[in-house]
Amino acid sequence: MNTQNSHKPTTEEQSLCTENWKRVHGRVAEACTKAGRELASVRVVGVTKYVDMARTMALYNAGCHDLGESRPQAFWEKAALFADNDVGVRWHMIGHLQRNKVAKTTLYNPVFHTIDSVRLAEAISRSATELSTVCEGLIEVNLSEDVRRSGLLPERLLDSASQILELPDVSIRGLMGMASHPEAGREPRQEFAHLRELRDGLTDRFPDAGGLPELSMGMSGDFEDAILEGSTMVRIGSALFHGLR
Repeated sequence: MNTQNSHKPTTEEQSLCTENWKRVHGRVAEACTKAGRELASVRVVGVTKYVDMARTMALYNAGCHDLGESRPQAFWEKAALFADNDVGVRWHMIGHLQRNKVAKTTLYNPVFHTIDSVRLAEAISRSATELSTVCEGLIEVNLSEDVRRSGLLPERLLDSASQILELPDVSIRGLMGMASHPEAGREPRQEFAHLRELRDGLTDRFPDAGGLPELSMGMSGDFEDAILEGSTMVRIGSALFHGLR
């Protein structure tokens, strides 16, 4: 891969990222075995939030080809550099996205994990139509019902989903959710099960939606529980960069 030296990982960075990737991949495999699932049914999205380009490159080189960013500006910079170097990354936008940042983000056609309103979905739809493409997305659900978090409240999901699923050039693939903060005293696995049940309910309610096969749930501290409850995408950051300064 041709890139500037400043974007190349050091030998130590590459070694640590490769070791971390193998460790996380092994944990995912163990969780899949415990759940009676195929390893191929779970996609690891490496979260590069607050990680510089060199470490992002190291993670890609280690074998993680699904990368997630939560900040639009950082996403644009990294996606542009990977595209310039003809690197085949599947990008995921996993952070809250303002509508005025949709058009530039859509240029790189990521999976939008955080569609939390009809208006945001409409903006993505318009941008995708203008680019003659189809964007994949997930509807974000606020499992904790914490007003400080983004996402649709479960009781509003059905009504919003009925409108979002009708939009052109946005392919809704499923749901995304985060477990409550540990201090809330709620069981992550129960919340993940709830998200799966909500997805299953939408699948029954909207049989023409394509089955809604994806569940984006689980992070570094709880992804094994998420896999046990049917997660198809786990968003892992800190566990993949452990030991890197």
